[in-house]
Amino acid sequence: MIEISKTAESMISQMISDAEIANTFLRIGIEDGGCSGLSYQIKLDDTLLEEDNFMQNGEFKVVWDTRSEEYLQGLKIDYLEQGMTGGFTLDNPNAKATCGCGASFRTATFKGARKKCD
Repeated sequence: MIEISKTAESMISQMISDAEIANTFLRIGIEDGGCSGLSYQIKLDDTLLEEDNFMQNGEFKVVWDTRSEEYLQGLKIDYLEQGMTGGFTLDNPNAKATCGCGASFRTATFKGARKKCD
């Protein structure tokens, strides 16, 4: 479903460890917004909801809601260290267009509701 590189996995594991909250996992989802129409929502969380699906990824769970699943199928998460601009990268095979910063996208069949980026 979602592929996470070893480098990104290490960074996420460290973030979860630093959070020091029991049962913490990585939540990934999408919502309407951003200049392309759909925005990624990625955060650490510790509350599973009834509509959630998950996969175990090494030391932690990756959780997503059923609404987001079709848009996240095949998502690849990596972490790149590039001087001052390093960080997590998302490669989504479902995205047919993305904004300049890469925080929002649209698919061939769904454009979402565009909103100004924060």
